Amino acid sequence: MPHKQVDALIAKYGADIVIAAVTPMLEDSRVETLESGLNSKLQSITVVLENLYDPHNGAAAMRSTEAFGLCDLHTIDGTTGTFKAAKDVSAGTGKWIDLHSHETSLACAQSLKEKGFVLCATVPGATMELEQIPVDKPLAIWFGNERDGLSAEAQELCDHQVSIEMHGFCQSFNLSVSVAMFVHRLASKRRAEVGAVGDLSDERRRHLQARWRATGIRGLSHIIERHVSSLTQ
Repeated sequence: MPHKQVDALIAKYGADIVIAAVTPMLEDSRVETLESGLNSKLQSITVVLENLYDPHNGAAAMRSTEAFGLCDLHTIDGTTGTFKAAKDVSAGTGKWIDLHSHETSLACAQSLKEKGFVLCATVPGATMELEQIPVDKPLAIWFGNERDGLSAEAQELCDHQVSIEMHGFCQSFNLSVSVAMFVHRLASKRRAEVGAVGDLSDERRRHLQARWRATGIRGLSHIIERHVSSLTQ
């Protein structure tokens, strides 16, 4: 069952009811694996991808984002159409990360700033380098597309502009490589800053706990209904 349908059931019945209904159907080892994943999820670092063309790059970026334990990936469709990720590259990581689509860079920036994120634009030649990025607050790292890079509008909307220190004749990395480098280092620094491997809020953790346990279970709505009915008998 897709995330949207599972989330609709969680909204209807509440996370606790969904967890109670489905947990008896899961093996203990499965529950332990899911709990371990939740413990390492980081919601205070996120990635923004603006106007990507190549679904393989998009998928590779998504895969790296999830692999380092982030919860969210933001995309700006803009002129390139709806974000697409090649399934043979993403390796199913879409199950474990929330994808947020925005029509414009401005809408994305406003949404993230309302949540307390500092916005950081990746721009070749910027004087601030990766190691200098402050991680004392939630941080959103913005990446542009493969041809044009990050738009001038997006750069203006961000609080900082940063680059990766390079010493070879090549002065650019593939988009997905850049994402992996930034996320690996910044996630590590942020975890050290907060003093924990993960930083999910109680509400977010409980919601993901319900979603992850319920996803893939056939007849989910009927199972939940039976459980609710049993509570009133």
